[in-house]
Formats: sequence, C-alpha cells, structure tokens
Amino acid sequence: MTGVLVVIPTYDEAESIRSIVDRVLAVDIRAEVLVVDDGSPDGTGDIAEELAAHDRRVHVLHRTEKNGLGAAYLAGFAWALERDYEVVVEMDADGSHHPEDLPRMVQLLDGADGERQDLVLGSRWVPGGSVENWPLRRLLLSRGGNLYTRMALGIDVLDATGGYRVFRASALRRIDLRSVASQGYCFQVDLLWRALQRGLRVAETPITFTERVHGDSKMSGSIVRESLLRVTFWGARRRLRELGELIVRRRRLPSVRARYHRAAAG
Repeated sequence: MTGVLVVIPTYDEAESIRSIVDRVLAVDIRAEVLVVDDGSPDGTGDIAEELAAHDRRVHVLHRTEKNGLGAAYLAGFAWALERDYEVVVEMDADGSHHPEDLPRMVQLLDGADGERQDLVLGSRWVPGGSVENWPLRRLLLSRGGNLYTRMALGIDVLDATGGYRVFRASALRRIDLRSVASQGYCFQVDLLWRALQRGLRVAETPITFTERVHGDSKMSGSIVRESLLRVTFWGARRRLRELGELIVRRRRLPSVRARYHRAAAG
C-alpha cells in the first residue's frame, strides 16, 4: 500500500520528536510524516523543519497557537486529503505509540480474512493489548471512560478513546470533519462515533501503550469533563431516537392488525 501519511501533532516535544520521526521512517511501509506544530516555545517546530530539510518524506505544518489536539489533527487531515494520500495515521509525538506496530495496523486495512476495513484502532484493552508505566488513576480513568462510552453509545469497541489510529482517506472523506469541535479523549470518541454511524468498518488490534518519558501529559480536567458531557449528550440523543422509532412502530401496529382482521373476516 502506498501513500501513507503519519500525522504527529506537537507542542513542546523537542526531546522526543527526532526519535519518533526516525522510528516512523524506519518501518517498512514507505510512510511520510507530517508534524503539526502549535507554535511550541521549546523549538519543536524548528527541529521539525531541520528534519524536513534533510528528508523529503518529512513535512511540517506550523500553527500559530495551541488550539488543542483535535484542531491539530483536523488540520493534518485536511493537509493529507488535499494531497490525495490513501492512508492517514494518528500518532502521538511522545513515544507512547510504537511506530513498529504500523506495518501490522496498515495491513489490517485490507483485513486478515480479506474483509476491507475503513479504520483500524490500536487498542490497549483488547486481548494482547497493554499499558506500561501508568499510575492507577490513569488506568482507572481510561478503563472507566471506555466502559461509560460503550454503555452510553451502545458500541462494542473496547478502546474508543485511544489515539493510535489508521484511516483510509475515503473514510475521512465520509466523516463530516468540518463540524468536529471536540478535543482530547472526546475527539477520538467523536471520530469513532461518526464513523460507526456512517456504517464504516472498524477493527481493533492490540498495542502496547507506553507512558511518555519526556514532557508533560496534555490530559486535563477540562478535557475529561468535555468527554463526559459530550458522550452523555450523544448517548441521550441516541436513546431518544430509538424511543421515537419504537413509538412509531407501535403506532403502526394496530392499523396492521386491523387490516389483518378485516382481511380474515372477508
């Protein structure tokens, strides 16, 4: 498969960006890299430019301010779609996601049994998946958030909040990216929920997620609250829609029975 672009958002990732880009370029999938830098004050953008100057497979998209993970990914997706890449990858810059998993994840788009997938999720919570060096609080937050998401939205995806993903470009085009305003965990749930609602085929594959060694986590209380509120809203809207459909079906049932009785009497 050709035309793979790995989108890596950055903000103050100067200590890790060289290593992660080198590891991506070393895997055997002929991938290119787009670093989307939100004006990092630590010089991450300058390092990315240096890497791009020495390797044509590296590209840099500079944004003037820190507008959040979701906005950075959306900018990267738009850049990729404008240039007709076939496959677009989400990956963190801090080494939490292992580039060495990429060949397997990209290959799964064509399906182990020949069934094409539109989206492949690197999952921490399917059998074989794991996390390394996480404190108990983060572990409980992720497990609890995914359980709540499954219950609220009625989906069977075990890791709906993970950020290591491989999309077909055609799948991104079918999702209404222009109306996505979510951030953090919620951004990942938002894209997955839109994909499932549009009938896209989604597969999960196990990965090992390693807690960052350099820099600080971008997770915050506001991101967690946003996720809880938005998922609750989407879940309530789904329940109301299902209830409305049930009421319509029940209202139609008496008329169907009446027609049956009239036909039987005749």
